[in-house]
Amino acid sequence: MISKLALRTKIAYGVADLGISLLTASIQFFLLFFYTDILGIDPGIAGTALLVGKLTWDAVNDPLVGYFSDRTRSRWGRRKPYMLLGAIPFGLTVWLLFSLPPGLSGLTAFLAVLGSFLLVDTTQTLVSVPYYALSAELTLDYDERTSLISIRMIFTVLGYILGAAATTAVVGAFMGLGWTRTAAYSGMGAVFGVVAVVTTLVTVLGVKETPNADLKPAEMPAMAQVKHVLGNRPFVRYMIISTIVSISFTLLTSLLPYYLTYQLGMSAQIPLVMMVMLGTIALFLVPWRYASRRLNKGPAYALGLAIASAAVLVAFFLPRGPTPIIYGVAFFAGLGFSAQYVFPWSMIPDVIEIDQARTGERHEGVYFGVNAFLGKLTGAVGIAASGWALKLYGYEPNVAQSDRALFGIRFFFAIVPVVAFTASLPLLIKYPITRESHEALAKKREGSPTL
Repeated sequence: MISKLALRTKIAYGVADLGISLLTASIQFFLLFFYTDILGIDPGIAGTALLVGKLTWDAVNDPLVGYFSDRTRSRWGRRKPYMLLGAIPFGLTVWLLFSLPPGLSGLTAFLAVLGSFLLVDTTQTLVSVPYYALSAELTLDYDERTSLISIRMIFTVLGYILGAAATTAVVGAFMGLGWTRTAAYSGMGAVFGVVAVVTTLVTVLGVKETPNADLKPAEMPAMAQVKHVLGNRPFVRYMIISTIVSISFTLLTSLLPYYLTYQLGMSAQIPLVMMVMLGTIALFLVPWRYASRRLNKGPAYALGLAIASAAVLVAFFLPRGPTPIIYGVAFFAGLGFSAQYVFPWSMIPDVIEIDQARTGERHEGVYFGVNAFLGKLTGAVGIAASGWALKLYGYEPNVAQSDRALFGIRFFFAIVPVVAFTASLPLLIKYPITRESHEALAKKREGSPTL
């Protein structure tokens, strides 16, 4: 019988994701806007620099940190030493990311964007990959795992609310003190960096990493581990789904400020619209957890994406100019996207146990490292595609947009993501790991001396 986790453990574990998701939301919603409309960097250059960084460095550092954390032995555990090492550098590089000077162009702009992003990405990896891998060790129960992730996602969504809705508020507060826009963004980065450091330390100090006697640590060589990861068929399906959804969601979020500013003329309402969507996401985290008990994780996730797609599609047809309808769109999009914040992170530990059944070893770090690389790569692809789309359709910052540019913003904000979300639904509906199959695997593990 697998014991339940104490509520205080679940809460302490979830706190770190507030800081991590704070940065993620700032990047998804505002980094491209910061580059183009605050610093005046060409959107194509900014998007390409971010993508190059992901293709060259993340392919190495995410799986590598996961691999080393799998093999680490210390009195503090396998994961927490890396989180402690990365906490303060993580906060400092968040500040640096939003502290580039204006007036950059050409190769200088490319290298500045690339260099600052690689620094923050490296320090985030030191914190996030071991942190996410830790969830697979805290509990082995199918439903208790969903409970752990649901509580963590409360902090995730709170971080997203702060990153998406409070970014402009914090910047505005600094500008109210007489700071320039570029200095105000730097101040915002410093504030968010402090939050990232504090929340990481709360989790490091508040969660006890207790080894499980029945889990054999990883001894397999690195390339053999990667081979097993890519040979895990449920995980391959998960990666396909994650790639489709992540790129599409990043397109939507990175173009949302442009859509609200230029299509609807509601730039002052950006924080409110985002709070409606993200607040709704938080509100429905627990209901989606209960929905998975009736539908299983894959079909429940598919239902959420279908609801969100229907809402986003409405936004494409909204006429130019302010409209209260956008708040209804934000509510129903949040209702659907709430499923995205519950199920993927509780599905990964399930697929890890498929690999354990084959190898007799636990490779959480490599799995979460590959997943972290995939998530950051697809996020960068989404931001790069947004920048390329803006340039393709003739976007010019801080001026009234042409009909062609407005169509490009609407098309890549709504139509492209909806088509992609729809393509992922059959893969989720037929997702192979169900409660029944997981229980059968658990019984096999309990009856095997090697697992």
